[in-house]
Amino acid sequence: MELHRTDFRAMGSPCAIQLHAASADQASEWLAAATGEVERLERKYTRYRDDSLTAEINRHAGDPAGLLVDEETAALLDYADTAFRQSEGRFDVTSGVLRRAWDFRSGRVPAQAEIEALLACVGWQRVCWERPRLVLPLPGMQIDFGGYVKEYAADRVAELCRRRGARGGLVDLGGDLAVVGPHPDGRPWLVGVRDPEDGDRALRTLAVHAGGVATSGDYARCMVVDGVHYGHLLDPRSGWPVCGPRSVTVLASHCLIAGTTSSIAMLSGDGAAAWLDRVGLPHVRVERDGRVFERWELLETARLQAAS
Repeated sequence: MELHRTDFRAMGSPCAIQLHAASADQASEWLAAATGEVERLERKYTRYRDDSLTAEINRHAGDPAGLLVDEETAALLDYADTAFRQSEGRFDVTSGVLRRAWDFRSGRVPAQAEIEALLACVGWQRVCWERPRLVLPLPGMQIDFGGYVKEYAADRVAELCRRRGARGGLVDLGGDLAVVGPHPDGRPWLVGVRDPEDGDRALRTLAVHAGGVATSGDYARCMVVDGVHYGHLLDPRSGWPVCGPRSVTVLASHCLIAGTTSSIAMLSGDGAAAWLDRVGLPHVRVERDGRVFERWELLETARLQAAS
């Protein structure tokens, strides 16, 4: 078995898929199917294409009849509903409209009045979701799958590879990782936790046999205005950036769960540690003062559960 790799760009990020295969032809077939699945999901859920399902949903905002959605989208909306409730409103797929006020390349802090005008269109609790009908009751409301579709795609690709016969491999979609399986000799995949202050340095190296790993942080997209740091993670309840850890990395049975957990931790601000302790998943948390906290004593339990 040889390791084969393809690098490509999708969902606004550099991506890579590595698979152990018995032949180059087999690897080529698997990798083509894997990248095709990523492309399918990007076409369907991106907010940057007028012909995407996301655009179609948002065009129906204010229409009392709403729109009937397919089973895959319904499952994603069910997940968003659960995450919204468990996070006490911090994880909200209607909050994307806030980017109209926050442009982190501009160096400009929006006025409170701008934010309040947009908050009128934010709030999953306003949405009428009765499977399979989705109604955005107010004109200007939007659904944005960008907060979790990349993690979902990583899981989908890993499962697709396993169904086609792959036993060892790693899916990396912009740093959101899903393990197809360990190396043929049983060795885990080594995953680095990035130093928020130095992108070329890993604070920790994690040995991962199964499941998914995701990181949320406020260092990649941010701005400093008058000495104040503003990160891109916005609390949908207030419309303002949250001040919490620099980054949170989580391991879970699926990349989707890892990504949602890390995002909610970041959105919890000073409550990040309490949230992570309550969820009980292996994680690394980097605080603003550079201190690193980790709960990787949970890793062996997580590995055994994933393998069972």
